Amino acid sequence: MNQITTDPARTAIVGNTVIIDTGCANLSSVRYAVERLMTDLERECLFVSDDIELIKSAERVILPGVGTAKAAMTALQSKGLIEIIPSLKQPVLGVCLGMQMLTRSSKERGNSTQDCQCLGIIDTEIELLDSKGLPQPHMGWNQITPSAHPIFNGVSQGSYVYFVHSYRAPISEFTIAAAEHGEGFSAAIAKDNFIGLQFHPEKSSQAGATMLKNFLNMTKDTFAATAAMPVNKDLL
Repeated sequence: MNQITTDPARTAIVGNTVIIDTGCANLSSVRYAVERLMTDLERECLFVSDDIELIKSAERVILPGVGTAKAAMTALQSKGLIEIIPSLKQPVLGVCLGMQMLTRSSKERGNSTQDCQCLGIIDTEIELLDSKGLPQPHMGWNQITPSAHPIFNGVSQGSYVYFVHSYRAPISEFTIAAAEHGEGFSAAIAKDNFIGLQFHPEKSSQAGATMLKNFLNMTKDTFAATAAMPVNKDLL
C-alpha cells in the first residue's frame, strides 16, 4: 500500500488501534477500510486480536459484528471478553451488530425463548425494526440526521450511509444520529467513551470514511473531560 502524503494538514494517528477478533464476517472489510486511512507506519499499530492485554492497552478499540446477537455474545463469552469490554476507558466503536452488543439486551433470540443479554454498557435494548410495510431487512443506502458528537465532525446532515439490519435501537437519550425506515430509529448511539453505529461505515463511501477517520483521531483523553457527551434533544 502507498503511504498517505497528499494532505499536509492530516492529523497523525497515535497509538495502537485494535479491532476485536469476534470471528465475524466483516472483520476484513473493517480492517481494509481502516488501513486505507493510515500510513504504512500507522498500519504497524493496527491489530485484529482477541488478546485481552492488547485490547486493554490499546488507544482505541473497534467492535465489529454481523450475524445474530446470540452467536456474537457466545463468541465474546468464549474469548473471555464479556467482562473486559465494559471496563474499557479508551474510545470504543461498535459497528452494526457491534453497536447492538453495547446495549442491555436484544430480542434477536434465535431459538431461545429469552432475550439475548448483551454487554449492558448503554441502557437501551434492541427490538425488531417496524418497517411499516417497507422491505425487511433494511438494506441499502439511507440518510441519517447526525448530532454534534465528534464522530460526525465533517459529516453533513442528510448524508447517506449503508445499512443491513432487521433489529434496531429505539430513539432515546443515547441517540446521536437518527434514521427512518418505516419507523424512526437510532442510526448511532453513544455513552461516555462508547460509540455505536448501526450502519456500516466501511461501506458508506466518503461519509463513512470521515467517521472512521474521526474515530482514529480519538485517544484516551478524548472523553476524559466530560462524564458523557451531550444529547441532541432534537433527535428525541
